[in-house]
Amino acid sequence: MTKVISVNSGSSSLKFQLFDMPSETVLTSGQAERIGLDMGIFTIKVDGQKKVLETPIPDHKVAVDLLLNALLENHVVESLDEIKGAGHRIVQGGPYFDSSIVVDEDVVAKVDELAELAPLHNHAHLVCYKAFREALPQIGHVFVFDTAFHQTMGPESFLFPVPYEWYTDYKIRRYGAHGTSHFYVNRRAAELMGKTPEELDMITCHLGNGASISAIDGGKVVNTSMGLTPLGGIMMGTRSGDIDPTVVFYMMKKLGCTPDEMDTLLNKKSGMLGVSGISSDARDVEAALEEGNPRAILTMDLYTNRVVNVVGGYYMQLGGCDALIFTAGLGENDASTRERILKKLEKPMGLSIDYELNNKIHGKECLISKPDSRTAVYVIPTNEELMIARDTVRLLGL
Repeated sequence: MTKVISVNSGSSSLKFQLFDMPSETVLTSGQAERIGLDMGIFTIKVDGQKKVLETPIPDHKVAVDLLLNALLENHVVESLDEIKGAGHRIVQGGPYFDSSIVVDEDVVAKVDELAELAPLHNHAHLVCYKAFREALPQIGHVFVFDTAFHQTMGPESFLFPVPYEWYTDYKIRRYGAHGTSHFYVNRRAAELMGKTPEELDMITCHLGNGASISAIDGGKVVNTSMGLTPLGGIMMGTRSGDIDPTVVFYMMKKLGCTPDEMDTLLNKKSGMLGVSGISSDARDVEAALEEGNPRAILTMDLYTNRVVNVVGGYYMQLGGCDALIFTAGLGENDASTRERILKKLEKPMGLSIDYELNNKIHGKECLISKPDSRTAVYVIPTNEELMIARDTVRLLGL
C-alpha cells in the first residue's frame, strides 16, 4: 500500500486525489476553484462527506497550503510523510517531452522555459510543484504532460500555414492540451462500448474554463483544437480562442498596447468574460442568461457555435464517428450547454438524444443518446488524476 497524490492544476483551479496504490483506491479528493477571483471555493471529500470552504484563494500556492492542511486536519493522513510520491499535470511539454518523466532541475528548467507557450498554466504548475516539494522534500515527483497524447498528429494537422522555417527553427506548431483527459475518456468510452480503442473513431470534448476538442482515429489523435498554446481553438472562460490575426495588429495600434499587454487581453480578458462582461465562470453566465441578460445569451450562442464548428469539421475529417464524448466542468455538469450543442449537431450527425435524461445528468457517467442514434453520445467525468497516479507509480517504481 503506497499513498500517491495526483495534482491537476488548471488556469483557475487545482484538483487533487490521494490514491492508495496499486489498488487505485481514492482516499480523498477535492479541488480549489475560482482561483484568482474575488471568492474561491475549496472542497474536500472525507468519508463520503463533502466539506466546502468559501475563502479567497488568490493564487495556486495558497491552494496548495489549503490542500495539505486539509489532509492533516481531517486525518486523511496523520503525517505528510505518509505520501510517497506526487504526480503533476503539466500543460505544455513542447518539443522536449512526448511522455511522462521523473522531475529533476533540468525538467523544471524546460517547463519554465515553455511557460510562454502556456502562460496561464506552466507557471501555476511550477508554483504547485515547488510548494509540494517544500512540504514533501523526501518524495519523488513526476510530470505528466498534456501534450503527449497529441503527438500522433500528422503534419497536415499540426503545422500552421506560415513560413516553414518557423517550424524548423522555432518549433512553431500545434501542440494541443488536455491530452491526459482526452486519453482517459477515449479509453473509458471504449470500455463502455465493449470495444478496443483501435476499433473506434471518437470526438472528445473537454469543455471547462479551458476547453479543447480532439478527433481520435482508432485510439490515436489526428487533430485537436488548441494550438501552439492553450490560447488557440474554441472560445473559453477568459481566452479568445482562434481569431483573425489582423485583429491583434489592428487593436495593438488602436490601444497603443505592447505584445505582453495584448497577450493579457487575449488570455485573461477575452472569452466568456470578455463577451459577457459578467464572469469567466460559465455558471455565472448561465445564471444571467436565465434572467434574460442579452450579453449572456450572446456569449452562450457564440460558445455553442464555436464548439459546433469544430466538432462538425472533425466529423468530416474522421468520415463519421462512433462516439461523441462530453467531459470536464461544463461538459460533465452543464446540461444546458450540452443541449444547445447537441441540438445543432442532431441533423448533420444523425443524433438521437434523450434530452430528459441529459437534464438529469450532473457529473455522472451516462449514455445520453438513444439506441437509434448514428453516433453514441456519452457524458464521462474525466479522471486525469488516476492517469497521473498510474504514471507516478510506474516511473518512481513504487
